[in-house]
Amino acid sequence: MTNDLLYQIALTLVPNIGSVQAKVLIEHFGSAENIFKAKRKELGNIENIGEIRAAAIKKFTDFPVAEEEILFIEKYKIVPLFLTDKNYPRRLLHCYDAPTILFYRGTADLNATKIISIIGTRSNTDYGKLVTEKLIADLKEHNVIVVSGLAFGIDAIAHKAALQHELQTIAVLAHGLDTIYPSQHKALAKEIVQQGGLLTELMKNTKPDKHNFPKRNRIVAGLADAAIVIETAVKGGSMITAELANNYNRDVFAFPGKTTDNKSTGCNHLIKNNKAVLLTDASQLSEMMNWQPKKPKPKIQKELFLNLNDDEKVIVNILKQKEAVHIDELYLKSGLSSSSIAASILNLELQNAVVSLPGKMYKLN
Repeated sequence: MTNDLLYQIALTLVPNIGSVQAKVLIEHFGSAENIFKAKRKELGNIENIGEIRAAAIKKFTDFPVAEEEILFIEKYKIVPLFLTDKNYPRRLLHCYDAPTILFYRGTADLNATKIISIIGTRSNTDYGKLVTEKLIADLKEHNVIVVSGLAFGIDAIAHKAALQHELQTIAVLAHGLDTIYPSQHKALAKEIVQQGGLLTELMKNTKPDKHNFPKRNRIVAGLADAAIVIETAVKGGSMITAELANNYNRDVFAFPGKTTDNKSTGCNHLIKNNKAVLLTDASQLSEMMNWQPKKPKPKIQKELFLNLNDDEKVIVNILKQKEAVHIDELYLKSGLSSSSIAASILNLELQNAVVSLPGKMYKLN
């Protein structure tokens, strides 16, 4: 690993420098190393940075923590993705609070053409399970990547259905890659690594504390083209993710449910308030996302010869046989007089049906 990675990880450890400020600094200085080597005054003069943050950068000494993280990355073949890396998820780059660095274990392309997020309650109903499984089964032909959060309920159902139907799936974590939460999903996580990936912005030894889940949710929202809410109450992580997806200008869809079902109140609320499109099936989703294969345009014969007289039809039939025909060959094959051929060719040229070439050659237009 290069010094670049050391400074990149270190940047995330500086007090009061969050992802928004880090993005501003990177845009100004071009690299994490340049940020640490900049003068305090230059740092302080940058908008939204100021003296306190500038001082925090210049006083930073916890580089050994970053070095330890690099050893962990190398040992477990984790791929670090910094804001300026070519493989960094481009959809996230368009989010104002894009993670400064991501840690990734997996094979799925984070910049694939079709990526969706599926979110929902941890305590799903049979209806939620059925809807999730059918949606993913019907999306198999579109080869989408399914993103979710590895939680109980809809998340786990979505991951498992994707694996079953040989679709890649990405689990976004609210902790470091040295652990799996919930622990009951360790076997599922191993499968996901082989057929998708595990993604987080958090370093090892970071526990799945409550405040890390909204951070996780913004990646779930920003990584995909669309967020699909299956079941949720009016309050909960799924509603936060849907709101984030709306803020990131992502398409948000929700499956409706019974008005008496608490697990569907959130979905119904999103639809009612025009924060989500009512979704019924995969075909509707593929149509709205413009995933339908483009039908080849039928070849239409040019209707150029609707007003041809008998002599003109003879000329056209001869020209159809070759790319280009000499005037002498037209005389020979048509049996028409020179005046008839001259008149016919003139009319055909006026109708834009025949083109005159050098050397007294003619061809169909």
